[in-house]
Order: sequence, then C-alpha cells, then structure tokens
Amino acid sequence: MNRRDALSRVSLLLGGTVLGAELWLSGCTNPQKNIGAGGLNFSNNDVAFLDEVAETILPATNSPGAKDAKVGDFMTRIVRDCYIPADQKIFTDGIQKLNEASKQKNGSYFMDATPEQRHDLLVDLDKEQKAYQAQKKKEDPTHYFRMIKELTLWGYFTSEPGANKALRYVQIPGRYEGCIDYKKGDKAWATS
Repeated sequence: MNRRDALSRVSLLLGGTVLGAELWLSGCTNPQKNIGAGGLNFSNNDVAFLDEVAETILPATNSPGAKDAKVGDFMTRIVRDCYIPADQKIFTDGIQKLNEASKQKNGSYFMDATPEQRHDLLVDLDKEQKAYQAQKKKEDPTHYFRMIKELTLWGYFTSEPGANKALRYVQIPGRYEGCIDYKKGDKAWATS
C-alpha cells in the first residue's frame, strides 16, 4: 500500500483530512514549516502512554490491537517530524490534558485506570472533540483528542498488523472485479 492510498483511506474513516498529512506525503522535508523546531523528544513513558490510549481506541480482538502495531511510536514520530510547532504543542499539551481528565473523572491517572474507566473517558473526550470540531472556525486549532484519534487510526491501518490482519490484503491481486458482493462481517480491503 502506498502512503497516498493509506492516507486517503484513513481520511475516509475520519470523515476529513488528517493533520500533518501533506508533510508526511512529502517526506516531512518542507523547511518553510519549521518542522521539528525546538528538538521535541518523547520519552519511553510517553510512547507507552500513547500505546495504551491507542489500544483503548483499537483493542486487540481476533486481530492485533494498536499496541501490537506500535502506534505510540508512530504517533511520536509523526508529531516530532511532520507537525508544525503549534500543532506539536497542542499534541503534547493534550497528553497532559488527557491524563488530568482521567484524574478528575476517575481519581487516577490514565495508566492506573481500569480498562472500563479508560474506555469511558475516551468516549467522553470523543464527544467533546466532535462538538468542538462542529463549532470551530477555520483558524481555530484542531482538538488534541482528534489528533490522537487520527494518528491512532492512521498508524494502525498503515501498519503491517493493521493491513494484513485487520484488513484483507492481497499483495498481488488477480483480475479487477468492480462489483463484489459484501457480506456483513467481511473485512475491508487493503491494497498496495
């Protein structure tokens, strides 16, 4: 699967554009965007935290979860290498906000919360970001949880486990069939 196809599929899942995508497609080499300014570094704890958030969004079932796809590492690389400094700040501040929201709602930080508490918190944050996105003006920044959710889906469905286990993948497809019946429960297609 090439990057452009993967990105358009993730955008379709999210119903819009993915923040930082234009830079990712260009190889994150746009010097005018001041990419990576300030030497943004994420700790191993940050990656583990993002893996747990992503796993709560896309848990392992009969296919691998987001943690198996190393989505936390993917998120940190994209934010560090492809986001402009203003979006990097929103994302890094968002990690703190998510953790504080967990403390306020559950009495414990996200990593110490039960799976049910984590799930309920992320459902609330998703509702919050949808309401924010519906009301925001063009010049307003993207909600931090929207960034996290976008990167989770993008990282997962462009990973080897996501493309090969969660989606149907045929490396070298046969002849093109424009109309194939879909049966409820069938996996979506991932193509190269």
